[in-house]
Amino acid sequence: MSVELFGTFQMQAIVWLIAADFVAAVAGALLKKEFSFRKLGNFMHGSVVKYIFGFAVIELVALAAPAFGFLVPVVFILVVIALGSSVLRHLGKFGIPLPKILR
Repeated sequence: MSVELFGTFQMQAIVWLIAADFVAAVAGALLKKEFSFRKLGNFMHGSVVKYIFGFAVIELVALAAPAFGFLVPVVFILVVIALGSSVLRHLGKFGIPLPKILR
């Protein structure tokens, strides 16, 4: 039996959102002259561990106990909202006007 935890559409979307967040964060930090390799390491550790491996665990739980299958789309939506708002916050460093809820 093969389990493709990292080949699902949801996981690929999460990886792309993390990449967009990373690029926006680095570009914004460079623009504001706040770039630090220490912050870069913290960013990658936080995003990769929290979102990618966390979502993989939810997928495994849903496979092992189908009664928890409803969690996969719920957690996916929450992760997309969190990463999307992070990308928008980082884009705010470029002077893009943001709604007050994202500041």
